[in-house]
Amino acid sequence: MQNVGEEICGEYLRNILNCDFVSYNIVNPDIQGEIDVFGIKLITEEVYICEVATHTGGLQYVKNKRPDDFNRFSEKFRKDISYAKKYFSEYTVVPMLWSPIVKISNPKAKYNTCNELQRLKQTIKEKYSLDLRLVINESFFEALNKLKEYTAKQTAEFNSPVMRIFQIEKSLEKHLNNLKKKEILPNNKRT
Repeated sequence: MQNVGEEICGEYLRNILNCDFVSYNIVNPDIQGEIDVFGIKLITEEVYICEVATHTGGLQYVKNKRPDDFNRFSEKFRKDISYAKKYFSEYTVVPMLWSPIVKISNPKAKYNTCNELQRLKQTIKEKYSLDLRLVINESFFEALNKLKEYTAKQTAEFNSPVMRIFQIEKSLEKHLNNLKKKEILPNNKRT
């Protein structure tokens, strides 16, 4: 079962990027590992392979008490890309890394997660000729807002709990603004 971060990513693939199929935690039958979110867009022959890490304290994997983001994601994307190229050889592979909070360290810091992700992006470009899309910080926030705006235009109830929460939030926001305009609800009161 997907976690909330994976669901946000999957709903973005489905509703904003218009993927025809979205699946979660795809097990690679060839090697140990799984792809967090996998999307297929038939019309453009694209497959999206997404790794999702929604750590609210900031992204930073550690191995043997040392930062390990670059190595961990290099290995994950190596497996993901191998799977996608083997089973969807005619499709364009679009790798994505989703993480809401990636801290940007002081330039003199010994370790900088943001720099490591840029190094990962460069490595994937050099090794596989693919452009890793980093959906982090501001771009993650923009993705959330696009999903919220999308839900505000829909009248049918969503099956996805995440999308339903966004839909309720936008409907409530609209309702409260209407009440304020009609002077039924004072500006600072929300009861």
